[in-house]
Amino acid sequence: MNREQRKHLEKRLLKARSRATREIGQYDESFASALRGGDSDLAAYSFHMADQGTDAMEREKAFLFASKEGRHLYHIDEALRRLYQAPEAFGQCEHCGEEISFERLDTLPHARLCIRCKEKEETSAG
Repeated sequence: MNREQRKHLEKRLLKARSRATREIGQYDESFASALRGGDSDLAAYSFHMADQGTDAMEREKAFLFASKEGRHLYHIDEALRRLYQAPEAFGQCEHCGEEISFERLDTLPHARLCIRCKEKEETSAG
């Protein structure tokens, strides 16, 4: 992989990181507003059992989305760490050591495995 391709992937990773942190911030705001509640029918401490169940389900759903986004942010940060620590080695498969195709990295810039190793990993896990 050449320097220009690495620069392109760095920009993609930084853009994805910015988006992920913005998404997590929105989830944080929605958690805070749900807990503040207020006098509305959508308050976190409503009195009707059905409303309480709906509110709990919405909070849990938001938490799951935020958790997923947090894992995504972790993978992006790890890819940036690999890129900055060893730029020449960035894009090499962690299992077989072969170069991950630029097309794969352009689609999934935080990929750690080449297609062949990823397929093996998924078939052995399933």
